[in-house]
Amino acid sequence: MRGLGGLRNTVRQELVARQLDEQLAARFPVGRRLRVLDVGPGQGTQTLRLARAGHEVTGLEPDPRMAAALREALAAEAPGVQERVRIVRGDGRDTGAHFLPGSFDVVLCHGVLMYVPEPDPMLAGLARVLAPGGLLSLLVRNADALALRPGLSGDWDTALAAFDSPSYVNRLGLTVRADRRETLAATLAGIGTPLRAWYGVRVFTDLSPDGALPPDDAALARLLTAEERAGRTDPYRAVAALLHLCGVRG
Repeated sequence: MRGLGGLRNTVRQELVARQLDEQLAARFPVGRRLRVLDVGPGQGTQTLRLARAGHEVTGLEPDPRMAAALREALAAEAPGVQERVRIVRGDGRDTGAHFLPGSFDVVLCHGVLMYVPEPDPMLAGLARVLAPGGLLSLLVRNADALALRPGLSGDWDTALAAFDSPSYVNRLGLTVRADRRETLAATLAGIGTPLRAWYGVRVFTDLSPDGALPPDDAALARLLTAEERAGRTDPYRAVAALLHLCGVRG
């Protein structure tokens, strides 16, 4: 787990992996090889993890630098894993140009929607490439908790502004957008992929500095247990920095 990088990313990736595995186990027979689309796979944490588990994974990545980083990471994997991963240069808003309807059993879209000004058309496209009964996994910035980080840091102007706007400046200095769970739930219902489960991600560790490293394995295990419990328990999950929403194609 410590190999995933900094503490914040470790918590994010490990919790999402546990939550996703829970949903896959509930929806698909054990041992079934799934067709997975990972939109914006980034460093490829989930892409490679699912490929190691035996699934066929397509990474749809618009950034040539990120695609190159993913190819480099893939080159270090066993040949069997490499054979199960395909990297396609493209944008999540143009899935219809790359894939036929119903091409995938699972679609991941993690940490991408905040960069999309109008997410509804993109979500409709993701639902279109899902097979009936397929799982759509979204990881988004939680607009209902947008004031927490600046407020707990004593940045009152930013905290007050967060009550009135879903836009915020992320740690990369980019102005991006957060989403509300109720709004996304309505969108998912409208595109035939109703919300079936949702979790909070990073309830306790969102204020950790960018350079903070995970603690030793025993302490990290306790931290993750606490984060996982909070991420599925009301009212804590509602104020998590990130929301993991899972919809199922009807």
